[in-house]
Amino acid sequence: MRVRVAIGLVIAILLFVCAFWLIKSGLYAWTLFAMLPMVVGAAAVWIVKPDSQSEAAGLGSTAAFVSTLVFLLAGLEGIVCVAMALPITVPFGALGGWLTYRLCTARREAHGLALMVLLPLGTLSFDRNAKPEIYRVETQVTVAAPPEMVWENVVTFPALAEPTEWVFKTGLAYPQRARIEGSGVGAVRYCEFSTGPFVEPIEVWDEPRLLRFSVTENPAPLREWSPYGELDLPHLHGYMISKQGEFRLERLENGQTLLRGTTWYQHGLWPAEYWRWWSDAIIHRIHLRVLEHVKDLSEEKTSN
Repeated sequence: MRVRVAIGLVIAILLFVCAFWLIKSGLYAWTLFAMLPMVVGAAAVWIVKPDSQSEAAGLGSTAAFVSTLVFLLAGLEGIVCVAMALPITVPFGALGGWLTYRLCTARREAHGLALMVLLPLGTLSFDRNAKPEIYRVETQVTVAAPPEMVWENVVTFPALAEPTEWVFKTGLAYPQRARIEGSGVGAVRYCEFSTGPFVEPIEVWDEPRLLRFSVTENPAPLREWSPYGELDLPHLHGYMISKQGEFRLERLENGQTLLRGTTWYQHGLWPAEYWRWWSDAIIHRIHLRVLEHVKDLSEEKTSN
């Protein structure tokens, strides 16, 4: 047992150093979120030697849970990102614990543990070379006003009220107002968020049907909170990037307007589909905040 504990401590230190290097290097991918938790779960089961598969999976998931929280306590990650990572790290910790239990009962524990420890090395090549895809999110609302009136509030709009949605209380960036310098193609629109402005040169100005723009500057996607105050982490810069956006206005037969807001974006996080679930939902909420504001402004002006 003493030998196992000693080896386990060495493995734990190596894993922490590896995770620290990955975070500081900005490699938020399979190695950090999947392979390291799996090894943590494997090491815990190898040291303690539980009596059943279910105990092994439980021990592995607990070890992954605790190790994930360590990064919050060490000031290496914020509470929002830790909470979002737990649904990945905990199941992979359980998987590592279960696999190790199976290997130990088959009397291949030495080879199995060695393989588990080497797994992160095998995923680093993918993590370093994977290219993020571009995703698309579209949201729409119906506005009881003609497109000509809606257009005015799409191009630029005054300050929104402070958000009441819980999701924006966590530190996630939210839109506050929009202004524009110039008119037509070549004008520059500034959509100001709580963390800074998106800079949006206009590419298509088809009044009152289509406003399309590229995005040349992105603010931080959130303000990370930790017990030590706000953190400035690598994933706050260059990991969730808006590439292009548009507002499309369609005149309906009843004189109202179908207003669609679309964002094309990419993120550098893996497993991509898991993180996309979060990012799509966040962008959809941002769209709704803007579109509902445009809707209220347009309908209020129409009623007057």
